[in-house]
Formats: sequence, C-alpha cells, structure tokens
Amino acid sequence: MAPRLILASTSRYRRELLERLHLPFEVQTPKVDESPLDGEAPGAMANRLALAKARAVAKDHPDAVVIGSDQVAELDGRPIGKPHSHERAVVQLRSMSGRRVVFHTAVAVVRLDRDFARCMLAPITVTFRRLGDDENEHYLHIDQPYDCAGSAKCEGLGIALLSAIDSDDPTALIGLPLIRTCALLREAGIDPLKPARP
Repeated sequence: MAPRLILASTSRYRRELLERLHLPFEVQTPKVDESPLDGEAPGAMANRLALAKARAVAKDHPDAVVIGSDQVAELDGRPIGKPHSHERAVVQLRSMSGRRVVFHTAVAVVRLDRDFARCMLAPITVTFRRLGDDENEHYLHIDQPYDCAGSAKCEGLGIALLSAIDSDDPTALIGLPLIRTCALLREAGIDPLKPARP
C-alpha cells in the first residue's frame, strides 16, 4: 500500500500542479518562519525553506511522504519577495524591465519512517521585455499577482511580460518543479507511473 502523500503548502498554484500527477494527496499548512537569514543567497534560502516546510508537516506524520516547496526570485544577487500590494508590484516590475531575473524554485521530499529527506533546486532564468508603466498597470489590473514572487504569473497574462524563459523543469516557474518532484517521489517510494493497487 502506498504511503500517504501530503503537500505542505497553502499555494493553490502548487496544489493545481501536483494534481497533474493523478496521485491522491492531502494539503496541510506548514508553520515556518520564512524570514531570510543574514547574507543568505536566494537559492540557499529556497532550499532551506522547502525542506523546513516539509519537515514541519512530516514531524506530525512520520509515515507519510511530504512535499515542501519554495521560490525566491533574484535580481542583481538580491532576493525579490512577494509584493503583497499594488504599489510594491509596480516597483518590482519597473526594476525588472528589460532585465534577466532568476527564479530559484526548490522542492523537498521528506519521509521520516525511512529517514529520507532530500531537496532539489530548479533555477529558471526569465528575461523581461522593456515595459512601460501603462503596460505594467494593465497587467497588474488583470492578473493581480500580489502573492507571486516578482509580481509575475507566467500561467496568466504575465507571459506577455516576458521575452524568454530558460529552464529544464518548466513548471518550476509556476511554483513546483514537477520533473524533480517525480524523481524525489520515486526515491521516497511513490511512482506516479506505478500507482499502488487498492
């Protein structure tokens, strides 16, 4: 019998992505402080938080396979967080206009009863078009991406902000790198292509 699968995330984007694998799973909210550490590199921060989220939920469910994920956008070596407001989103989009931004998306899988805990990072380089304020305002009015790192939803109208995406795990930009997720799930004992029989 396959172990329980739990997604340690409140993100509807991650939930919708995981549904693509046609595996039964539950969703639980991880209680994790997401504040950056002094001098922490964006990729290291994404790895740390993905693992912390998975472990926070796994401690109450040691026989389950728990997925945690986190994304940190980086511009000029500095992290760009979620804007949470229209004004901050405008500032973010202006700063990224015509620039390359790296989105570091990490996925972690933890299964305590097998002493299994691994994390993988999927960096995505995104090139933004040169954008005027009127374009940014139109985009923000439509997508309202205030809960997205870097103020851009590539699965919505945000794709029109971009001139290129460079990634070997395309769903990572939305928030969960499914190629890496599948690899970690197989290591933890769940294979999406070999579902358990009831």
